[in-house]
Amino acid sequence: MTHHAAHWLWDAPVVLAATPIGNLSDATDRLKQLISTADLIACEDTRSTGRLIQSLAVSTDAQLISLHEHNEASRSAELVDRAAAGERILVVSDAGMPAVSDPGHRLVSAAVEAGVPVTAAPGASAVTTALALSGLATAQFTFGGFFPRKQSEQTALITRLQSEEWTTVLFESPHRVTATVELLSAELGEDRQAAVARELTKKYEEILRGSLGELHAELARRQAASRIKGEFVLVLAGTSGNAGEEELSLEEAAGLVVERSQRSGQRLKAVAKELAATTPYSASELYDAATRVIPR
Repeated sequence: MTHHAAHWLWDAPVVLAATPIGNLSDATDRLKQLISTADLIACEDTRSTGRLIQSLAVSTDAQLISLHEHNEASRSAELVDRAAAGERILVVSDAGMPAVSDPGHRLVSAAVEAGVPVTAAPGASAVTTALALSGLATAQFTFGGFFPRKQSEQTALITRLQSEEWTTVLFESPHRVTATVELLSAELGEDRQAAVARELTKKYEEILRGSLGELHAELARRQAASRIKGEFVLVLAGTSGNAGEEELSLEEAAGLVVERSQRSGQRLKAVAKELAATTPYSASELYDAATRVIPR
């Protein structure tokens, strides 16, 4: 187990910092300060980061160096050595938090292995923003990154999603999103609830909510009119959103409340409220029945 004292981490030589995902006003004061004091800024794209620094009107003497999926493995050792030698290194991606479906995780691993302290300056995240706006259950969720390109990987993910009880967040490109939602609708059922978020925090931000079948129809209509633009985040309801669970008896549903509560550590009342959205029973009915299963 690796541990560093908290007072080291506030001033750690390697800092991962979130950058705005659309709205420039989401840049934090801490991000601006880190840019101005860094000796070196490791960027997913030096041109994008250069434009961001210019837009934020922050002056810096930092060297900008590329850190992307193709060179991260080889460059991480060099960056860790420079941090160990006393340089202040800031790590940023084009948008959002580095290392979350973006470069950064190999560098963190290398720093941890070398005993070089690392910390993060939190901020905007497309994952949690889309999740919060989806209208779907948020107590438990999983993030799957970009929807896979290879058919074998798609099949493996869809097999998992068929029994996944947690809400799932996925990224997708504008030219593939319609086909992906069509595939998910065919494999997971067109009644599975979902949300499609585009242009988050930007002027044309939009959240489409509904069943996969409804969302595919709307995206297909827009694609035909050449109106599919922007970055997309897909949010899928877990299997508890399927109609099959509505056939549970009250006793069976109460047993499910107890089982999930014990497994997740959540209170019965919180689990009952979640399941109430996907069963014919109210939260109070589920809670009362669950308390009869576990005398309180």
